[in-house]
Amino acid sequence: MNKYIWRTSLVWIIVLAAIAGIWAYRTHAIKLPTATKTPMSGEMQPVASGPPAGANEPKPSMPDTKMDAQLVPIQLTPERMQSIGVQTGTVEYKQLSDDIRATGTVDINERLLSYVQVRFAGYIRKVFANATYQYVRKGEPLFTIYSPDLVATQQEYLLARQNQKTMSGSTIDGVADGAATLSTAAEQRLKQWDIPDSEIAKLKETGKPVTDLTINSPVEGYITERSALPNMYAEPSTKLYTVADLSRVWVYAQVFQDDVGRIKPGDTAQITVDSYPGRTFSGQIEDILPQVDMATRTVRVRLVMANPGLKLKPGMFVNVDLKTSLGRQLVVPASAVFQSGTRQLVFLDHGNGSLEPKEITVGPRVGDDFVVLKGLKAHESIVTSASFLIDSESQLQAAAGSFVPPPPGAGGNAPSANAPSAAQANLDFTTDPNPPQKGSNVFRVKLTSADGTPTTAADVTVTFYMAGMPAMGMAAMTTKTKLNDKGNGMYEGSGSLGSGGTYQVTISAQKNGQVIATKQLRVNATGGM
Repeated sequence: MNKYIWRTSLVWIIVLAAIAGIWAYRTHAIKLPTATKTPMSGEMQPVASGPPAGANEPKPSMPDTKMDAQLVPIQLTPERMQSIGVQTGTVEYKQLSDDIRATGTVDINERLLSYVQVRFAGYIRKVFANATYQYVRKGEPLFTIYSPDLVATQQEYLLARQNQKTMSGSTIDGVADGAATLSTAAEQRLKQWDIPDSEIAKLKETGKPVTDLTINSPVEGYITERSALPNMYAEPSTKLYTVADLSRVWVYAQVFQDDVGRIKPGDTAQITVDSYPGRTFSGQIEDILPQVDMATRTVRVRLVMANPGLKLKPGMFVNVDLKTSLGRQLVVPASAVFQSGTRQLVFLDHGNGSLEPKEITVGPRVGDDFVVLKGLKAHESIVTSASFLIDSESQLQAAAGSFVPPPPGAGGNAPSANAPSAAQANLDFTTDPNPPQKGSNVFRVKLTSADGTPTTAADVTVTFYMAGMPAMGMAAMTTKTKLNDKGNGMYEGSGSLGSGGTYQVTISAQKNGQVIATKQLRVNATGGM
């Protein structure tokens, strides 16, 4: 029993001692100063808010420069020109006559429309022309009309004529003349009502008024509108018939607004109709209407066409060919013009594979040619093959503006792009072999002054440069050769090319410390890499 009490007491003493130790440790830890925590490797460091140092400092502004792409000549080997299908042509003058094709519809010539009306009120009795689009001839009866006013006027006329006969023998001054005046006035009234002379003559002969007056067609043509009906009351304002003369018709052509500036009233026109294969109808432009169709962007052009045999029917669909003369113009084949962004370029052929891009301004396209407004002269030789422009697009773009200037030291004597031109001489560059090859080559330059005199005692250098190709592990290659003066303006030197491929070549000539001529071109060297 005593052992049990002793053991129990010992356990409680140990538990109380442990509790006291824990309490003492915690009390001591609270009194210690807080230590600064050092971030471990990989933990995110706190970042101060606000802009980084130097963020508010003004940055140097880049100069706003815009340089036009440089046009650089290129050199192709005969084999390369043949493989890509290079073809050449000549700038020349041509007498141009442009054809503008459009579609159109036939319409009635409004100037040949006739309207049938009466100048007195009355009742229509019989109608002879009783169908729309009925063909009538000039003088053919259309209808008869009874008019009380017309009958009364005829009776007045007959009475005036009777009085004139009775009073003609009167000895009283003015009586005979007055009776004649009344008779004439009554007859003029009938004529003002458009009563035919034949009816007036019949009235004089019979002495009886005509109750049913026959109205005839004033022209030959087709009845396009009819409102005359039996027993209908007609007034002077009533339009009874519309008769169209179709011997000449209008054609309304739908011409695109881009072509309107090339045509004018009086220009000739021809139309064809599928209904009459092989037949052509001729006419001319009468007017260009001042309205553009917003949906189709076309302008209505009115043509006047002869209609022999009345073959052209109103509403018929036709094909229109407008002829316009542009006179004598300087032209190039359309396939020779290379669209480069906002510019038009052609490539001049100087022979021996030397091609020079040149910017031009072109006018309208006429058939297979473009009219040249600026940039070319007659008889110049140009590249015309479209296959060359397509298959060599990247090469042409490089020649037209993607030329990378040689690195520092390559052609260092050449003037910078911003330096004023100081060329005082002309130079021609050739290689032996031509084209150059991988390995040893001979470079020759013929240097002449502006008047063609050979230039001697000049420092002439030729620099071949090929840009590096990191993807293939190739560094940039530069070959710079100083040529020796051989006399009579001829300079010659040897140089070795480390690889075949396309080189950017810079030729520079100096005399008395001044640059007198420079030239840049692209040359394809034969041989492998």
